[in-house]
Amino acid sequence: MSKRLNVCSEVIRLCQFACWTRLPAVNFLREENVFVMTTSRASGQEIRPLKVLILNLMPKKIETENQFLRLLSNSPLQVDVQLLRIDARESRNTPAEHLNNFYCNFEDICDQNFDGLIVTGAPLGLVEFNDVAYWPQIKQVLEWAKDHVTSTLFVCWAVQAALNILYGIPKQTRTDKLSGVYEHHILHPHALLTRGFDDSFLAPHSRYADFPAALIRDYTDLEILAETEDGDAYLFASKDKRIAFVTGHPEYDAHTLASEYFRDVEAGLSPNVPYQLFPEKRSAKQTSRDLAQPR
Repeated sequence: MSKRLNVCSEVIRLCQFACWTRLPAVNFLREENVFVMTTSRASGQEIRPLKVLILNLMPKKIETENQFLRLLSNSPLQVDVQLLRIDARESRNTPAEHLNNFYCNFEDICDQNFDGLIVTGAPLGLVEFNDVAYWPQIKQVLEWAKDHVTSTLFVCWAVQAALNILYGIPKQTRTDKLSGVYEHHILHPHALLTRGFDDSFLAPHSRYADFPAALIRDYTDLEILAETEDGDAYLFASKDKRIAFVTGHPEYDAHTLASEYFRDVEAGLSPNVPYQLFPEKRSAKQTSRDLAQPR
């Protein structure tokens, strides 16, 4: 078994080097004038790249890749990114060929070490943890990360999942979905993770999960670094900074909240208009048309 897994890992690695330039996000970022270093150029530099693993749980995986790689790519550091999937079910939003070409399975990387792990959000805010199809795999990855990952970032739904797995905190759910662009306040301006932030900043949210700051303070030893105006925790981390949590979606594009809103409308739901998303003197329909225009 060990020999078979080692061979499989080597195939995945070689496949990624051969196919990485075909990842849609590469051309997407270049069109935005974001610097993307080729493998051949990177290999000629005497710099050890940061190894970052992204566990992509979002349904529109290509869009999410674009968003996170945009943030990681525009950096003087070399970042070697691997994409991980743990849901073996057929995707309705991402071609199987894309997943097969660019994603690895947990068995392929479980013997490796990474500098960073990013666990994305997922549209599972109203689903009980034990009803999530890949809940056992989520727990397996988080347990593995304790010994194989230096720092882990959890985003939105992944925050809720991690708080349950790591701290035993039950699922906390809002009655209405929190959607929109909200103001936040820095609590520790000299903290490493908030260095360079203004005292207040805007960030998008799209979640049913509830993260009252009092809950985090009372039931964990995590340090809250930023809060919403309503007293929800936005950014918090362990004292050793090995795990960090962001309850919103700082990676979202300008159009993502609008796309989610119109998706829900077309599905026959009655979502609230995302807070502070649409200009006051323009209708949601007008803004939708603008967002649909090619850029």
